[in-house]
Amino acid sequence: MMRVEIMDTTLRDGEQTQGVSYTPLEKLHLAKLLLHEVKVDRIEISSARVSEGEFDAIKLISGWASQNNLLNKVEVLGFVDGDLSLNWISNAGAQVLNLLCKGSRRHVEKQLRKTPEEHVSDIKDLIRRADSMNIIVNIYLEDWSNGMINSEDYVMFMLDSLKEEKIARFMLPDTLGILNPDQTFLFCRKIVDKYPDLHFDFHAHNDYDLAVANVLAAIKAGVKGIHTTVNGLGERAGNAPLSSVTSAIKDHLKVRIGVNESEITKVSKIVESFSGIRIPVNKPIIGENVFTQTSGIHADGDSKDNLYYNDLLPERFGRKRKYALGKQSGKATIRKNLEEFGVDLNPESLAKVTQRVIELGDKKENVTTEDLPYIISDVLGTEDINYKIFIKNYSLSLSLGLRPFASVKVEINGGAYEETSSGDGQYDAFMKALRKVYDSLNKDFPALIDYSVAIPPGGKTDALVETVITWDLNGKEFKTKGLDADQTESAIKATEKMLNLIEGFKEKQGTK
Repeated sequence: MMRVEIMDTTLRDGEQTQGVSYTPLEKLHLAKLLLHEVKVDRIEISSARVSEGEFDAIKLISGWASQNNLLNKVEVLGFVDGDLSLNWISNAGAQVLNLLCKGSRRHVEKQLRKTPEEHVSDIKDLIRRADSMNIIVNIYLEDWSNGMINSEDYVMFMLDSLKEEKIARFMLPDTLGILNPDQTFLFCRKIVDKYPDLHFDFHAHNDYDLAVANVLAAIKAGVKGIHTTVNGLGERAGNAPLSSVTSAIKDHLKVRIGVNESEITKVSKIVESFSGIRIPVNKPIIGENVFTQTSGIHADGDSKDNLYYNDLLPERFGRKRKYALGKQSGKATIRKNLEEFGVDLNPESLAKVTQRVIELGDKKENVTTEDLPYIISDVLGTEDINYKIFIKNYSLSLSLGLRPFASVKVEINGGAYEETSSGDGQYDAFMKALRKVYDSLNKDFPALIDYSVAIPPGGKTDALVETVITWDLNGKEFKTKGLDADQTESAIKATEKMLNLIEGFKEKQGTK
């Protein structure tokens, strides 16, 4: 079975996303994740001569990679600039140069103002220098896709001139994301057929949203390596996303790759955090909603022999399937969500709860799985889950030059408790005071693992704020929301709701 290399360039090409810049330690952490846990074959981590920070990052990563026998998997982009890039890369401790050459006649004549022969001569001189320094050379043919469309003779001249040189890989970039799958297949096949002994990589950009499709076409044509970025980061519309590429290759082409899919969600979330670029909720594989069924008929079908499953099972990627609650919910959707709580309603009660969820969905209210116990209590008039914990009073202070301070009074099962604390922010101070209360009572207190704030589109400064907080208690995740004109008070409402939700679970389990 054919094997395809995955080279991830999140730390170089992905960092060309507008507004994205990683610290050296962040780059080191991501390099370790990508090579050790995700197990991509290679990573491209920087461009030569960019900054002192990039030099420091390469030194850190190269030092770690050398200690772990991975230095040949760490690559740095360099330029046809005599000894400048070579010395910079060598001094940083790296071993592999990805040399940026010109893949179209227009680029070599208009940008470099050189003839193709002069450009080839410069490249050969640099390769000889690299060999004397024990630096491995791969070559990018920049703007190769335009080169194949407008100056194919030039591309073939370059390959004919360089095919006998000490070049490990020839990398074919669709630099401006202009190709479609038919063109990608045709151009890659021409080159692979003409130079069967050379190793070719394909580097896709996503300007027409065709990057993944072009990757599949390139592999079908016989290329041996594919370039990706985590979350599809990159210049303009970005690059081919690691998550989509690996799953599509496995499921549609049946070729071998070394990537560990179960770690993709983890690295995607970390890149989201480090980059500040949010993952769209509908992003295939890694988006928040992509393993969430909304239609009631889908939930019903899944209960009847998994009728709406495909090969993209969430467990492959360390995730779980969910069933969204809203106006399209049916009884099967409600039943699926109730399974999370071990609750089984009779048909009449289930119909009432379903109707209530639909009503809330019609009002465009977000209904979460964690809302269900409260909806059940409200609709059925039961006392299975009641508010027994109340945030009775709180005082929050914020002063220039002083740490924020909070005083909290909370009622728990009829008893009143007060504590005070400082914190890094008003809500942090509030949470620390609340934790003091729980610690004094020897009660479990969950960890906050995600906090997001939203206002309606076009909202003004007086708009309502919705705060959604994700919590973890002993490995069980809970998500609660609060709504208020003040962000901190919205968060406090979400916190009060969480405390009662936890309390109900603990009472059911007979624990504190």
